[in-house]
Amino acid sequence: MTDLAALEEKLGVSFNDPSRLRQALTHSSYVNENPGSALDCNERLEFLGDAVLGLVISEKLYRDLPQADEGEMTRLRAALVKRDTLARLATAISLGDYLYLGRGEEASGGRSKKANLASALEALIAAVFLDQSPAATEGFILRLFKEELARALSQGGIVSYKSQLQELLQARGQPPPVYHLMEASGPDHELRFSVEVRAGNTVLGQGTGKSKKLAEAAAARSALEHLPN
Repeated sequence: MTDLAALEEKLGVSFNDPSRLRQALTHSSYVNENPGSALDCNERLEFLGDAVLGLVISEKLYRDLPQADEGEMTRLRAALVKRDTLARLATAISLGDYLYLGRGEEASGGRSKKANLASALEALIAAVFLDQSPAATEGFILRLFKEELARALSQGGIVSYKSQLQELLQARGQPPPVYHLMEASGPDHELRFSVEVRAGNTVLGQGTGKSKKLAEAAAARSALEHLPN
């Protein structure tokens, strides 16, 4: 069996029951080729890990993006938990080096396959959840996703709506969008900004927010909703 102490150190998690970690790393091909093994494959853990990860990321987005609507939070969550993101994070911690694979899967490059890496990472999250406390699991996920979350939270939908509007206008041969601050009102600690977006002399949309950037994003979204397809 692989010595998993190095992986535990890398993860910052010391498992009370190491068999949970081994199961998280066990691909179905290994179980199929080793029917007498005490290990089960990681598919059930993957199912649970997907739900745990979704909850932690959803709560983080909900708390840190109070101006984001359901659709925007859903888009950001989908980007954070998609297979490519999970596989990239798994690669960053060399998770593929520790997988238990069957000979055929090993020979076909299974240690670097995105599907295997993403599944193993979700299973690993479930293993931590079952072995540690919910708070420890949340901490583990937030450490693992720290850079990805920082990138998503810094965008907060701003890049998405504004870039979509710019691309749409460019495709139609129209002038690029220009954002104008119309008003900043309220006490200093609760300022509300109002912004309108124009293409040439045409007002396309208006929006408000707690910052100019959020107001611009809201204006871009309004424009996208009202422009004909």
